[in-house]
Amino acid sequence: MSTIASSAQAATYRPGRQTPVPPPQHRPVVTDDYERWYTEATPNNRMLLSLRSGIDSEVAWALDRLCRLCLNEQFMLIAIPGLTDALFEWPEWYVKEGHKQYTEADNFFATPKAKERKRRHAIESLFILRNAGMHEANARELSSYPKIPDLVLRALHDLELNSDANSEFILYILEILQSIASTVTLPIPSAPYCNSPVGPLQQIAGFSSNRSLIISSLITLTTMYSNPVNTYQLSAEAPALETSMNVLPLILDKELIDAALNYLYAHLSYPPMTKAFLRHPRMPGTLRLLVSLILADQLEETVSFEIGLPVYTAPSQSVTVHDHELTKEELDTLLPVPEPQRCYEWMKTMFVAKADGELTQVDFWNLYKDAFAPYSDRYPPLVASDVIKNVNAVFPQAQAMVLPGPPQRFVVRGVDRRKDFSTSTQFKCLWDRSQCPSEPFVSTNELYEHILEQHIQPFEGAHLPCLWSSCPQTEITKAQMRGHVLTHLPDEQPQPKDPNQPDTITLPSVNYPHPIPNPTSRPPPPARSTRVTYMRPHVDPPPSSLTALLCLRVLFRAAYASSDVAPRVDENHFGFPGIVDDLSDEDEEQYGDTEEEKEGKRRGKKAFMAIRYLLEDVRLRHDTFQAWVTEMIDAGLSGVAD
Repeated sequence: MSTIASSAQAATYRPGRQTPVPPPQHRPVVTDDYERWYTEATPNNRMLLSLRSGIDSEVAWALDRLCRLCLNEQFMLIAIPGLTDALFEWPEWYVKEGHKQYTEADNFFATPKAKERKRRHAIESLFILRNAGMHEANARELSSYPKIPDLVLRALHDLELNSDANSEFILYILEILQSIASTVTLPIPSAPYCNSPVGPLQQIAGFSSNRSLIISSLITLTTMYSNPVNTYQLSAEAPALETSMNVLPLILDKELIDAALNYLYAHLSYPPMTKAFLRHPRMPGTLRLLVSLILADQLEETVSFEIGLPVYTAPSQSVTVHDHELTKEELDTLLPVPEPQRCYEWMKTMFVAKADGELTQVDFWNLYKDAFAPYSDRYPPLVASDVIKNVNAVFPQAQAMVLPGPPQRFVVRGVDRRKDFSTSTQFKCLWDRSQCPSEPFVSTNELYEHILEQHIQPFEGAHLPCLWSSCPQTEITKAQMRGHVLTHLPDEQPQPKDPNQPDTITLPSVNYPHPIPNPTSRPPPPARSTRVTYMRPHVDPPPSSLTALLCLRVLFRAAYASSDVAPRVDENHFGFPGIVDDLSDEDEEQYGDTEEEKEGKRRGKKAFMAIRYLLEDVRLRHDTFQAWVTEMIDAGLSGVAD
C-alpha cells in the first residue's frame, strides 16, 4: 500500500512533458591547425608533405610543428612512414655540401636570410631527432637506421669543430650519438681514421672551449667505453682524460663534474689503464681532488650523548647561614627613634615574612629586651604584650597564637629570623688556633690590620709563637712576625683560572662529607664531563661523490694488489693451489708484474699514504662505503692492504 501511495504522490509532481537528451555526437574536426590531423600515421601526413615539398615556408612550418611535438613521449618516428627519411634530408645536405657555403665572415656579418634559413632547417631537423632519441623506442629506431653512421661521421670529421656556426649542429649530433652509443661497436684501431668517431670526440673533449660540447663528448665517450667490446681502444694519453682531471677542481659545476667523473671511472675500469694511470704524473693530485670532492658534498650532523654516572657537586666555597644579629650601626640608628616606631623598624630589620615560619613569643620578647634593655634609662622600651601586638602591624599575615598540647606553646606564626649568608670565610681570622671570635673581614688588608692590632702588638715580650690555626712556629720576633703572618693570608685577588673550570667541586657520592680537613684523601670522583660528541653523515652522498669513491677504490685495489705469483691450474696442480713449481725467468715475466707495474704500485701506495689525513675526515652513511674508506686509511697507515 505504501509503495502504491508513494508512486501516486510522485506522479502528482512529475513534469507533464520530458524531452529526451540526445547523446553527444563526435564529429571529426577538419579545421586547419588541428593537432590530430597533423599526427595522422599516413604517408600523406600534412607535416611530412610539407617537409618534402622543398618550399622554405612549408618546411619551416612543418619543422616548427615537429619541434613542439617531439617533446612528447608519445611522439614516435616510426608512426609516420617516411618521417625519419625526411628529417635526415637537411642534415645530410649540410654535412655534404651545405657547410662549404659558409665562411668565417658569416660569423661576423649578417648572413642572407635564404642562406641562413637552410642552415636553420638542418639544425631544427637534428633538434627533432635529438629530442625523439631521448625515448627508448625512438633510440632503437635511430640505432638501426642505415643513414645515421654516415651522418655522424661526416659531421665529426668534415665540419669545423671549433666554429661557432657549427657548434649547435655538432652538439645535436653528439646528443643523438649519446642515445645510440651503447649499441655502437667501434672499428678496429687499424681501420681508417674517418671510420671512427673516437678521434673527433677526443679532440672536442680535450681542446674545445665550448662547455656544452665538452660535456656531451665526455658523456658519449663514457657510454661507448662502457660497452666491453670497445674498452680495448682506451688510451693512457687520451685528451679526454686530461680534461677530466683538469675540471675536477670546478666543484660548483655539477654537470661538468659528473661527466668528468663518469669518464674517469670508465677509463679506470679497464685494468691496463688503471695500471698506467698509477704512473701518471698527475695521479697524486687527482687522488687529492677526488677526496676533496667527497668532502665538499659531505653533509654532517652533530650527535652527542652522555655515557657517565650521575655527578654530585658541592660549592667550592662553603656558604654559611646564620641568623641576623643587630649591628652597632643599626642599633645606633634605632635607639633615638620613639616607640612604637622603633619597635616597627626593629622588626623589619630582624625578621622577614614566611608562611611556614614560627617563633616563640618568649624568644621574640627576649630579642627585643636584649637589644634595648641596657639603654632603658634613656630610651624606655615597650612591655612584652605591646611588642607581641605590634607584630601584626608590621607583618599582617603573622598571628600570635597558643598551640595546644602538653605543654602549651605561645608562638608567633608567619614570621622568621632574617638570615645572613656568608661566603667570605677565606678572610676569617684563625688566630688563637682558629678560636678568634671576630667576624670574617671583607679584604686581606682589614684582616692583616686586625692581626697586628689585636694579636701581635699587645703581646709582651721579644719573641712570640704563631698561633694561626696549626702553624708550628714557636719563637719569632715581632718584626719577623709581621712578615710571617702574611704567609697565612689569602691573596687580595683570586688566582686566575681557566674559563672552563667550574665553580663547584665533584664529590665521590651523594652524601659524601664536605668540606673535610684533607680534601686530597677523597676517593676519585666520577668524571664530570662524560658527554661524547661526534659528527655523523646526515644524508647519503650524491652520485658524484659515489663515483669519486669508486675511482679511488679502483686505484687503491690496483696499487695494493698482491704481486705474488698465482698457482697455475693444470693437470698437476688442479685442486692443489698451494703447490707452485719454480718458474723460469720467462714464466716470471709472464705471470708476475713488470718493473713499470711495480713502480706504479709503489707510487700508488705513496700517494694513498699522502692522502690518509684527508680520508680520515670522510664519513659515509652506508657501512660498505665507509668500510672502503677505513681500509684505505689503514693501508695508508701501515702500507699494507687487508
